Amino acid sequence: MESIYDKIKLHNGVEMPILGLGVYKVEQGNQIEETIHTALELGYRLIDTASFYQNEEGVGMAIRNSGIPREELFITSKVWNSDQGYDNALRAFDDSLEKLGLEYLDLYLIHWPVKGKYIETWRALEKRYQEGRVKAIGVSNFTIHHLQDLLSQSKEGPVINQVELHPLLAQTELREYCRQNDIAVEAWSPLSRGRFLNEPILGNIADRHGKTPAQVILRWHLQHDIIPIPKSVTPSRLKENADVFNFRLSEQEIAEIDGLNKEQRFGADPDYIDF
Repeated sequence: MESIYDKIKLHNGVEMPILGLGVYKVEQGNQIEETIHTALELGYRLIDTASFYQNEEGVGMAIRNSGIPREELFITSKVWNSDQGYDNALRAFDDSLEKLGLEYLDLYLIHWPVKGKYIETWRALEKRYQEGRVKAIGVSNFTIHHLQDLLSQSKEGPVINQVELHPLLAQTELREYCRQNDIAVEAWSPLSRGRFLNEPILGNIADRHGKTPAQVILRWHLQHDIIPIPKSVTPSRLKENADVFNFRLSEQEIAEIDGLNKEQRFGADPDYIDF
């Protein structure tokens, strides 16, 4: 973990950047294109979008205009809840690929575990994976019982589980289950949208390293082998979020941050999704 260009190997052999850019609520058009342009200049190579974000076209335009070879980029998208089920998910994948203007995706995820549908949705993802149109498939917002159910009925196990994860919601049991089953963990909202950056413990650790509380949190993720995908449209913040590879937290500092956990969600509970 010495560079933003470092990668983690997923269980199917695909290599994925260890830090990326999430683009939820980044507006289609100039905002998404300029944000990705800045991120790519700073060394970001993982871009995480979704059909629900309604900015896949802008993501595609930005990466085509970047001049960076496609094989150096890692592009993720997701199938939304209303598109779940086997046939619907196949179409949703094709629509995302068309909007992005790409020949393949690096990673495609089930966005939420819609009860009664996610198994059939997963079979659609397995088909696109077998066809070679996506290099890896995974899930988002799955709890342990969702993963157990999926693994018991699938040919391909998910390479990754992307969940809300930050020091206030450490997801310790879920992370351990994923580790035991060779499922990488990715964090959306890794900074909890800045809700606790004034926490004294983070401030003290940040001062010790000459860093910001946000950088300390991102480093905490990395040292726990969690892939964070912080979202920002501000160039200075994009740069700050990428500048986390020239320091290391001690075991004591990691333990102090671990102690902040309150199992506090700010997003939806996967067992009670109503959208």
